[in-house]
Amino acid sequence: MVSLLPLTELAIARHEVREVEQRHTMDGSREQALDENDDVVVIYNRVPKTASTSFTNIAYDLCGKNKFHVLHINTTKNNPVMSLQDQWNCWLRLTAVTIRLRVSDGADLGRRCCLDTQMRPESAVRFVRNVTSWREMKPAFYHGHVSFLDFSKFGVKRKPIYINVIRDPIERLVSYYYFLRFGDDYRPGLRRRKQGDKKTFDECVSSGGSDCAAEKLWLQIPFFCGHYSECCCQSAVPSQSVRFRCTNTEQRVCLLLQLPLRQSGAKYNLVNEYLLVGVTEELEDFVMMLEAALPRYFRGATELYRTGPAPSPGPHRPRLRKKSHLRKTSEKKPPTKESIAKLQQSEIWKMENEFYEFALEQFQFVRAHAVREKDGELYLLAQNFFYEKIYPKMN
Repeated sequence: MVSLLPLTELAIARHEVREVEQRHTMDGSREQALDENDDVVVIYNRVPKTASTSFTNIAYDLCGKNKFHVLHINTTKNNPVMSLQDQWNCWLRLTAVTIRLRVSDGADLGRRCCLDTQMRPESAVRFVRNVTSWREMKPAFYHGHVSFLDFSKFGVKRKPIYINVIRDPIERLVSYYYFLRFGDDYRPGLRRRKQGDKKTFDECVSSGGSDCAAEKLWLQIPFFCGHYSECCCQSAVPSQSVRFRCTNTEQRVCLLLQLPLRQSGAKYNLVNEYLLVGVTEELEDFVMMLEAALPRYFRGATELYRTGPAPSPGPHRPRLRKKSHLRKTSEKKPPTKESIAKLQQSEIWKMENEFYEFALEQFQFVRAHAVREKDGELYLLAQNFFYEKIYPKMN
């Protein structure tokens, strides 16, 4: 069941959508074929507490200058589950700044999972149709806490470009734990769900609290695994490996499939469905490589990341600040070795950490073929291919 937005918000949203579409109608852009460089959609299905807000704000700062739209996929209570019909066509389309998908958190998925990270089937259908056919918003950069969605199964001709960032699983959990209690410097006045709870992460671990339990580590694999039942719960799939006969050309995929299905699915998608997956610890390198690969969107991103946005005009100009420090969790205390060791005994940590190390290795491999370091600075490598022996010869 789809929950409704407040009437005032709904009326404003519809008015803003009409304004955008009318503007495109007046300038004739709806009747023209989209340029190949503009008929592009980038989806950043951001994992919570991985510097995703800091990175997303780079896109917001660049969208006016580089002429693309940024849209937020806002699911009810940050529930990343979309139904099948919503996957095909978002039931509400908002402005060039925000798109909200309101999804009931009471959906029956056959079994309730430890953490919802998927769209309901009907939501997925609507989302795919909306993203691929909403010409007024292209080129578009969508971001939101939503699991990977395979557009090819819906028969679309041109799939979106996926990007993402992940983080050391324990570091991410510690950051989230304190964020729920103390917030951050981005919106310091906002009351958080666990505000008032002064218990440290170490005290939580030693007392066996639920907010710091190993089950809370299970997050990044489901975000990459996708909309399949095997991706949902830690216990949904047997732990034994799955064996296949493989040819040489299938060796890479086969090695991935020899792992538990939930983990291998996430790894397969990371390698084959994502243009680039960075790590929080090396975010600047991620930004630089995206600028090189997708200049239509990220031209100027590296300099913006390093120096921060230009001050706004007027008497109330914001303080100049670096994007890398845009959002910093307050009162965060590093965990003790004892707390870390206790979490590392969990099979969930072992799976999440193996996935993180796999992503880190892949990112470093891609980076090694894209940039070089000189005098402490990173530089993009020049193009290293050209075309020759072109036949037939032109007169």
